[in-house]
Amino acid sequence: MLDDQALMQALNSTPVVDGRRQDLWQDDQELDRWAREHGGLGGDEERRWLRTARDALQAMESGEPDGPGEPGEPGGPGESDALGTPGAASTADVADATGEPDASAEAGLRRVLAGVHRVPRPSGSGIEWHLEAPAERGLAVELVLAWADVKERLPGRLRPCGNPECRLFLLDRSRANTARWCSMKTCGNRLKARRHQARTRETSGPGTE
Repeated sequence: MLDDQALMQALNSTPVVDGRRQDLWQDDQELDRWAREHGGLGGDEERRWLRTARDALQAMESGEPDGPGEPGEPGGPGESDALGTPGAASTADVADATGEPDASAEAGLRRVLAGVHRVPRPSGSGIEWHLEAPAERGLAVELVLAWADVKERLPGRLRPCGNPECRLFLLDRSRANTARWCSMKTCGNRLKARRHQARTRETSGPGTE
């Protein structure tokens, strides 16, 4: 399964640069490179499923209907049971993870997970659970499972940056769980400076010298 770092790379693949949203996964070669680094195959279908999973997860976390941009939705198979084995993330688990997820985001996750199963296989150490999914959809499924794992293992610690102009997400590992910014150096200091300027303008308004 993909690790936390891979999940955050996917969620943070649509940064804002010079005030404009950039989609790092729009470049087919860049996305294929990322996919192969994480055990994927590359290719049109895998890219389409990865973008669908990424967009749906961003929407689930940001609360925006389409996430931080227009989702790319492949014409996938119809909905069916998904990962109904113990320890797996079903679509119901995905929906419950955020309380009231956006319907289009949940539908996107259902398409990614449709017909996917975990099956037990005996090994020298006991029973191992193996993921069964179409090859072109396997990495997208792993991305969704990595998100579900973080939601269960680190509840309340994955969130959007507190800067409304930022499109990045953060995974707060601090004991206090009070982090608000993807980066204090950028978003944190920038918003603090803006609040200071706003207070200065208020105190030096009309009638003051």
